[in-house]
Amino acid sequence: MYSGFYFLSTFHYNTPLTMRLFLLMTGCLMAAIVFGQNTTTNSNDSGIVLNEVTVTAFHTTTQWKTMPAAIAVITDKDIARYAGTSLVPVLNALPGIRMEERSPASYRLSVRGSLLRSPFGVRNVKVYWNDLPLTDGGGNTYLNLVDLGQLSGAEVLKGPAASVYGTGTGGVLLLKSDQSFTRSGTHQYELGLSGGSYGLLQQQAGWQYSNQSFASSFHQSHQQSDGYRQQSAMRKDAAAWHGTLQFKQQQLRFLAFYTDLYYQTPGGITLAQLQQDPKLARQPSGTLPGAVQQQTAIYNKTGFAGVHHEAVLSSSFDLKSFVTGNITRFENPFITNYEKRAEENLSGGTHLVFHKDNEHHAFQWMNGAEWIYNHSNIQDFGNSAGKPDTVQFRDNIYAAQWFIFSQMEYRMAAKWSFTAGVSVNNQLYRFSRLTDPSSVYIHTNNGVVATPRFAVLYRLNKQVSLYALAAKGFSPPTLAELRPADRTYHGELQAEYGWNYEAGIKGIIADQRLQFDVAAYYFQLKDAIVRRSNAQGAAYFVNAGGTTQKGLEALVKYQLLKKEACLITVVNLWSSYSYQPYYFDAYKQGAVDYSGNRLTGVPQNSWVNGADLVMHNGIYANISLNCAASIPLTDANDANADAYQLLQFKLGYQWKTAGRTIHFFAGIDNALNQVYSLGNDINAVGKRYYNPATGRNCFAGIHFQFL
Repeated sequence: MYSGFYFLSTFHYNTPLTMRLFLLMTGCLMAAIVFGQNTTTNSNDSGIVLNEVTVTAFHTTTQWKTMPAAIAVITDKDIARYAGTSLVPVLNALPGIRMEERSPASYRLSVRGSLLRSPFGVRNVKVYWNDLPLTDGGGNTYLNLVDLGQLSGAEVLKGPAASVYGTGTGGVLLLKSDQSFTRSGTHQYELGLSGGSYGLLQQQAGWQYSNQSFASSFHQSHQQSDGYRQQSAMRKDAAAWHGTLQFKQQQLRFLAFYTDLYYQTPGGITLAQLQQDPKLARQPSGTLPGAVQQQTAIYNKTGFAGVHHEAVLSSSFDLKSFVTGNITRFENPFITNYEKRAEENLSGGTHLVFHKDNEHHAFQWMNGAEWIYNHSNIQDFGNSAGKPDTVQFRDNIYAAQWFIFSQMEYRMAAKWSFTAGVSVNNQLYRFSRLTDPSSVYIHTNNGVVATPRFAVLYRLNKQVSLYALAAKGFSPPTLAELRPADRTYHGELQAEYGWNYEAGIKGIIADQRLQFDVAAYYFQLKDAIVRRSNAQGAAYFVNAGGTTQKGLEALVKYQLLKKEACLITVVNLWSSYSYQPYYFDAYKQGAVDYSGNRLTGVPQNSWVNGADLVMHNGIYANISLNCAASIPLTDANDANADAYQLLQFKLGYQWKTAGRTIHFFAGIDNALNQVYSLGNDINAVGKRYYNPATGRNCFAGIHFQFL
């Protein structure tokens, strides 16, 4: 109760309307919970249930409530709640997760942690798509290459999961694109077109085919925007193919995609500039030009292909394997240089599962290995108004990470579940500066690190489970940290590591209408990797003591109504809360001691509330309010980003007839027109911390689906 009152006290509401809306939504949710606990359901209301949630985390398919881990599940309905142009609002609705977008398509992601290591990109979170790794051998993930329309859902494993997934202290993101089979050959087509403020335009087209043993789907999309700020336009063209071939005892799943992505990078501005005009890009300073003059941007062209194979070897043995390959051509005109990268990536993995079960006991033992390789040829030129100039450096880098793992799980009498796993990890780099007169390779090896995980779960009844776990995480520096924007190879960087201790309770009660998930954790990180900036504003990284990251998360979903015969057929309420009082531990920079300071880039409290309504005639409405507390912008805690509240609406209509669906929708993002930064440049030189997000904006679209 104390943390709840403290949380409310940290928010500052800019208008009485915001306060009224927030209290109204919270009050409705609490009233709904009370109502649900005291209402009985007769036989005619048997349809009033939440769908049973199944997860595939840790390579085990089971009910969400019986998995001894903190797992956030994203469904297709969660994705459809927003405009459909970005993953940001979808992931930010989950407790413990923060996704930022400094400019359209420039993603950053943290799970129960800080963005200290991520001036750009996705690091310290392993990402898979249909069990194929998108994270490369250097630890980087181009999550912005994935088009949201290609996904059917996702799972987020929060906290270290190295016992099965290898390096990373943050967590794991498992993207899903499900396919199904039909008795006879069936074709299905879809077309979509939407647009909105600031030149937003999105076009989508898709085709699906399925029969008893084969499913195939192709999805194409184009998205563009002029951007809210100067130098913040974007364009993305993406095409993806998914295929599944089903045999009697085997299954092959294919994934291939190509994405051509371009987005401008406006850069950070100061508080005075933010207050003067939040649409400004980074301004010239001293001898350095600004973002507009240098045409700062990202160009990324990536082709990816992978295949995943599953085989039932016997009644007790299953074998699962994968192989992937991809090529990236990357260019980045920046303020001080123009970088070109040619990247080639390979990966492969396999695991063998032994399982034996009967009425009262179930045992599973899994052993496997994974290997990911990256080769990057990096060239740095001078930047002459957005064009490459004189060669400055040419670097050749090879990165590889591998791990082997073993995990046992024993379930007893439908009450107890015990899990023990361990992986052995290694990260290797070879670096050579080809422009040096005597070019030699520098070898960096983080050594072999064991990362165990232990978990226990007890089912209070069929609907509610308690769990506890202890897990070690290990996260070596990524390629982008060993060779950062200052263009110096920092082979002295060490891996960060730590133990996470956690306990939680989750389940579905009140006649299957109330779903809840509450977790408390304590994670101590050692040798934390943090960002620094040189005089030109280029980032580099150092190991800086440690951090203490303890927190509380809660997610509640309540189905207030589901009656097919009524005008309003479905009313769902939900609420997500994160309490993260993170702080530095034994952290000194020179003679300055930052120990005890709040961890940079993390709001101490975040609360998201929402409601979904569906009417019998096909009209639906979604509303959500995302409240984030103030965020420290420097390790010294001498600058903070203000708290903000994002109000989002979506209204739509679905008309269905034989084999056809027509879907109209429209909505408003940032309805309160908040001026806030969704992607701060922490510890930035010149106090250029802020990357203002889009103000109030609207969107609308139409989608056709037909056989």
